[in-house]
Amino acid sequence: MSQGITARDRQARISAYTAFAVQGLCFASLVTQVPQIQKAHHLSDATLSLVLLMVPLVAGVGSVVSGALFQRLGSGPVLRVSQPAVAVTIALIGLTGDLSFGGTLPRPPAIAEDVALYTAVALFGLFVGAVDASMNAQAVAVERRYGISLITGFYAVWSVAGILGGLWAALTNRLDLSLFTGFAIAAAVGIAASLTTGPRLYRRAEEGDGPTAEELKAAGRSVPWRPILIVGTAMAVAYLADAAISSYGAKYLDDELSASDWVAPLGYVAYQITMVISRGVADFAVRRSGAVRVVRLGGLVGIAGMVGVVAAPSAPFAIAAFALAGLGLSVIAPVSFSAAGRVDPTGLGVAVSRVNIFNYVGFVLGAAVVGAIAPLSAGHGLRIAFTVPTVLILIVFITAKGFAPAPVEGARPDAPAMERPMA
Repeated sequence: MSQGITARDRQARISAYTAFAVQGLCFASLVTQVPQIQKAHHLSDATLSLVLLMVPLVAGVGSVVSGALFQRLGSGPVLRVSQPAVAVTIALIGLTGDLSFGGTLPRPPAIAEDVALYTAVALFGLFVGAVDASMNAQAVAVERRYGISLITGFYAVWSVAGILGGLWAALTNRLDLSLFTGFAIAAAVGIAASLTTGPRLYRRAEEGDGPTAEELKAAGRSVPWRPILIVGTAMAVAYLADAAISSYGAKYLDDELSASDWVAPLGYVAYQITMVISRGVADFAVRRSGAVRVVRLGGLVGIAGMVGVVAAPSAPFAIAAFALAGLGLSVIAPVSFSAAGRVDPTGLGVAVSRVNIFNYVGFVLGAAVVGAIAPLSAGHGLRIAFTVPTVLILIVFITAKGFAPAPVEGARPDAPAMERPMA
């Protein structure tokens, strides 16, 4: 650990942990209630797929816009504004299902409720993208101050908060609370935590100056694309499966396996629990057996889990299958970033930023592919749609050798890496 860690650094670290926790809580609170949102707005499966696809697409815009603001303001102020905004938007999404406020006002036309939903979801995506970028920037700044890799711990906090968010969704459905009430309580917790710890995030002057555009352009020419494409393709497949599970897992349990409203969010919870467990031992496994074996084993376990999801005869079986899928898929992204570090001689994170593109590609494709297939086969649409990521995970085996590329001179294979958490 670097010498000279101050109380200010410890405050920033705790604040960054809090940011990851709030993001995990808000994201899980929303995605596990997809079936309830669909029922509240009487959305067809095709319309729902468009609503879900809107989130990663708009999130990409939010990430780009916030990145442009970092040079002038720093990531801390961006995070302090965007994170409470995410919490507010999930409450707004819950409110759009009943603009009559429980019958105290005349119910507005359905089109008004739909427009309100689309607007709230677009705002959610915009602010989620901003939070993704800014909380990662804060985490990297913390790592730089401490001089050791801490990123896995931040994502572990994200997953634990996601588990709590899924359990909260199950409880609100069990108690038959309205969507707005459930979302508003989660939002209140998130807002309170953000406002309490936000002032302790690093400010621009404390984050340090990033590379200039000229430096990044020159560095980019020294990073080979071929190894990036190999591991990036495998990571895109992993995130495609992740998007299918996070966006449609609860709906699958609700629609096709007739799970109770309070049971439907538990597939996501099980998936997150095993991801925490797997990532807790993945580093040790890589050191002991090598990245190629770990990726192949992860792919094998991931396929087994997805086959179980497709073949599930009941909700409990599917929940166990989601857990198995999380156990395997969770190792692919972190090892992808480590592989990128082996071929990046710049020290500026060029290779990591390139690999990072593929997680958004996978997430968008997952929402689009599953959303497009699901409405085509009444009664079994999601079961059929889940076969797509199941088959595509075979790509992991084809690309596995690429996870141990020959290191480029000057590269830092242990360099900190950023990733969007697998939901």
